[in-house]
Amino acid sequence: MMRAWQVQGKGEPIDVLHAVDVEVPEPGPGQLRIRVTAAGIGLPDVFMCRGTYPLTPPLPFISGQEATGVVTAVGEGVDIALGTKVMCVTMFWMGHGSFAEECLVAADTTFPVPVGLSDAEAAGFWIPHLTGWVGLVIRGGIKTGDWLAVLGASGGSGIAAVQLGKALGAKVIAVVGDDEKAEFCRGLGADEIIDHRKGGVAAALREITDGRGVDLIYDPVGGALAEEAATAMAPFGRLLAVGFASGRWPRLDAHDLVVANTSLVGVFAGGFTRVQLDAMHAELSGLIAAGTLRNAVTAEVPFADLPTGLQQMADRGVVGKRVMVP
Repeated sequence: MMRAWQVQGKGEPIDVLHAVDVEVPEPGPGQLRIRVTAAGIGLPDVFMCRGTYPLTPPLPFISGQEATGVVTAVGEGVDIALGTKVMCVTMFWMGHGSFAEECLVAADTTFPVPVGLSDAEAAGFWIPHLTGWVGLVIRGGIKTGDWLAVLGASGGSGIAAVQLGKALGAKVIAVVGDDEKAEFCRGLGADEIIDHRKGGVAAALREITDGRGVDLIYDPVGGALAEEAATAMAPFGRLLAVGFASGRWPRLDAHDLVVANTSLVGVFAGGFTRVQLDAMHAELSGLIAAGTLRNAVTAEVPFADLPTGLQQMADRGVVGKRVMVP
């Protein structure tokens, strides 16, 4: 048996997460099992508690999308040695997430921990930084000198985009919602800060860029904030639709995009081959080794405190990236 946090209903994390003892899962063909040494905590975990995430499994289930851990068992066709340390995307969509002592992983979603990252840092690294690379490099075509605005810049997705943007030579504008988050993003290297509570986000973006507008908007927020920011894109600017922390995707009028020669670009870090993923892992690992990219884990949440830690994220009371540790 093993300890786990199980979602047993639909609602807020503090209400629907329950500590349980369950059977240790056995890996099937192409799968492996890890002993979790750290688990990333993200907004999708909140949305799964509420039943609003597209890949929410049937109740009851164990959530937790990302983890670092040590391989304890392998299924048929898996050539990974027991005891190997990996960072990975879990099989959360089947209810075998990382908010447990052990979890299941598809072998093709495991990767070596980059040199220079601790277990806690690695646990929250792969999904946001892979998404950041897909968005900024593959879909966004970022270039040195581009103006990049990052919405929700102090969250897990935003941290990755701010740091990747700087590492790739962009001038980064962090859009945040309070003074603490502003100071945090300055520490990440953001060139400019906008507090969206004060209104006038589009005007502020145009002022910072001397009236030209921004080349890229990295948007894990959606909603009204993204819609306003989109009116301050430079010619050929791209709004990179990454997520909808606000509760909905942005609604942009095609006519407005056409007459401004701007684009709404979808970003999804799925559907890539293993060769492509390995290449992106190598690029990101190289930036870490060069000292131009780091992961900013701001808090380690003990296993016993997961419901409270996840509820704080649901209540927008979190700055930076959190991970659960045993």
